[in-house]
Amino acid sequence: MSYKKLEIWQIANELVVKIHRMTLHELPAFEMYEEGSQIRRSSKSVKSLIVEGYGRRVYKQDFLKFLVHSVASNDETIDHLENLHNIESLTNNQPTIQ
Repeated sequence: MSYKKLEIWQIANELVVKIHRMTLHELPAFEMYEEGSQIRRSSKSVKSLIVEGYGRRVYKQDFLKFLVHSVASNDETIDHLENLHNIESLTNNQPTIQ
């Protein structure tokens, strides 16, 4: 089995693509390099940590540790989305991220 068959990885991968597109098309130019860059990195971190943990799945505690870090990166991504919403930097009132 590959990590790509994990439902959580598939969801994280979809989120990376949606966030990348959103930050390039729906943010003011100055936010593309500030908050946009941060949210792109944190969303990619979610997916990457799942992959790294999967690679260490032989050691259950390592796998769990990476999943915990992935949840933390997901929380960071949510915080960035909330920031963008609160400062009204999204040009679309209804973000494409759901």
